[in-house]
Amino acid sequence: MKKVITLLFLVTFGFVNAQEAFKGKGDIKVNVGANLQDGGSGIQGSVDFGLGENFSFGFVANYILGFDNFNGFYHGSADVYHDAEPDFSDRFDAKARINANLSSVIGVKELDVYPGLSLGLHNFGGHVGGRYFFTEGFGVFTEIGFPIAKYGSNNDPFYHLNNQATFSLGASFNL
Repeated sequence: MKKVITLLFLVTFGFVNAQEAFKGKGDIKVNVGANLQDGGSGIQGSVDFGLGENFSFGFVANYILGFDNFNGFYHGSADVYHDAEPDFSDRFDAKARINANLSSVIGVKELDVYPGLSLGLHNFGGHVGGRYFFTEGFGVFTEIGFPIAKYGSNNDPFYHLNNQATFSLGASFNL
């Protein structure tokens, strides 16, 4: 019962003291969290810089820590893989991105919903995310990313690691 009361208190406190999620020009947001996808999971870090009332640009990087090893033949290749692991270039991705920050449009200043586009090492893609700030400096975020156009050829078993839909969640900080 104490845990339920504590949780209700924290949730109520967070909603009562919520702060503005996106202030516009000059605003800087940093997100750090978990990145979840098919075949692997890892960490994601991003930074967004406000350029106007509803527009920001930034950078995002992902690194896959846990992954599924590959055994067998890949796409009819004559090469057989035995317990193969992805190399650094398969595990790491970095992207530049732009966002449309919609908190003032939807009328909820504590919630920043931001669809956007990204151009990265592995693909051109899109994302939809949201941030909610409990205090002036701390909040939570969640984001879904997806490729629109993939680079390279599908000739190794780890090509899909940075060329698929991803789900991220974690902490957001206001600088």
